[in-house]
Amino acid sequence: MADAHGRPYFLWDVDMTLDELTRQLAEADLPVRAYLTGKVVRQAKPDDALQFISAQQMADMWPHLEKYLGKTREFWSWLIEEWKRRGMVRG
Repeated sequence: MADAHGRPYFLWDVDMTLDELTRQLAEADLPVRAYLTGKVVRQAKPDDALQFISAQQMADMWPHLEKYLGKTREFWSWLIEEWKRRGMVRG
């Protein structure tokens, strides 16, 4: 998932290691977390993205997250609604 320098394949345009990303997703304030989460779910494979953010975290962050998703917004919106419908996340 990461290159020889520790940078994940989906952060090709940012000089950030996997460890730095994980720390930022856990500790940064909401606007930064939403931006980074959007970057991950937009650029990583869906299964890889879900290694960094849970379905519930994504659903909770949705109002702050969706503006960063670009063309993937519809897919993630559908998936979150499916998770809600199946009781996998709370609304």
